Amino acid sequence: MTARMAAWPWWLQVSLVFVMARLVSACIFMAAAIHQGTNPWFPPAPDYWNFITIWDGRWYQEAAEKGYPAVLPVDANGVVKENAWAFYALFPLLGRGLSAMTGMGTLPALTAIAMLAGLGAALVIYLLFREFAGRRTAMWGVIFVSTFPVSPILQVPYAESLNLLLLAASLLLVVRRHYLAAIPVVLLMCLSRPTGVPFAAMVGLLFLYRVWQRFRQAPTTLPADGSAGVSGRATETTSTRSLVSLAVLVFATGLAALAWPAIAWAVTGDPAAYTRTETAWRGHDLVPFKPWFDTGRMLFGPVLGVLAPFVFAGVFVLVMVSKPVRAIGPELRLWCACYMGYLLVFLHPQTSTFRMLLPLFPLALGAALLSKSKAYRGTVVAMFILLQIVWVVWLWAWAQLPGGGDYPP
Repeated sequence: MTARMAAWPWWLQVSLVFVMARLVSACIFMAAAIHQGTNPWFPPAPDYWNFITIWDGRWYQEAAEKGYPAVLPVDANGVVKENAWAFYALFPLLGRGLSAMTGMGTLPALTAIAMLAGLGAALVIYLLFREFAGRRTAMWGVIFVSTFPVSPILQVPYAESLNLLLLAASLLLVVRRHYLAAIPVVLLMCLSRPTGVPFAAMVGLLFLYRVWQRFRQAPTTLPADGSAGVSGRATETTSTRSLVSLAVLVFATGLAALAWPAIAWAVTGDPAAYTRTETAWRGHDLVPFKPWFDTGRMLFGPVLGVLAPFVFAGVFVLVMVSKPVRAIGPELRLWCACYMGYLLVFLHPQTSTFRMLLPLFPLALGAALLSKSKAYRGTVVAMFILLQIVWVVWLWAWAQLPGGGDYPP
């Protein structure tokens, strides 16, 4: 049976992997739903379809059905309250469109889009991984992404799967040096989730790297393991035309990264509408880097807590310079570095941080390149599935804390 499956078209194999992974996650969701008690959304022990629509899914539903407020809601002290501006418009707009065309409810429409986008993301990720690895290793990379501990988010009405699809497509176009073709895809990506700023940083640094490469007249060579030759990547120098196209992409991405905050400003009249909304969930103003040290002190104490962010950053650097990760190419490494840098500067680390690590999916290929051992790869998948159970039961299921509310997924 395994030999027969190996002869199937790549897209069928990837689709089967993704669907099987989502069925496993669905079983985890259903098992957790049975034990779901009193919650803010529905009676205890909901069915699967209700259970996966909680948390931010209800915010996307509100954005799709009611749009975005023209006046920011504030409390008695003038502090902006939680509102729909924190949720980018592309996903709810697609949901509203599908709902209008089919007559289905908004939440089912959003769920269908999320699932289809997740499948599309898996297919594009495979093509992206094939630029740097052979067929089997690329498939294992897709398996790792599909079973990642937070991968259940790819089948719920969240924008993560749509963003993952657009991000993977943008990276694939950049890797193949189709810079101008990447512009509309990047624009859509920037309207799905806040990944525009790190992507702009990535293509900006890539432009500088290509200029340096052109100055040295150094050809772009294949990865050390030679596996990228399977997909036909050719040795090429950086042409002037390519540099100009990349510069246009850098400029366009910079504008696209600012599009959603600019739209929020134009609608509300408040130039800080988006950032004030985002910080409503934090309870304090945005101060770069500071939340990491605050969280470190809370978890590890006043001394180790200050060192914790530096240790975390050091470990990430070691991962990025490791041999398997060096094999995934400069574009994907630059993306991972810029995205992690973005998180370190702007993110308030909390339980939602696990979900926000999904855009680091190129590291899954590095993990697959670490060893060809079936025991190693199978163990990684088994551990990921076990951690899915932890994520769903701990964070997705609602269990009120002593002080009220619950940790968000």
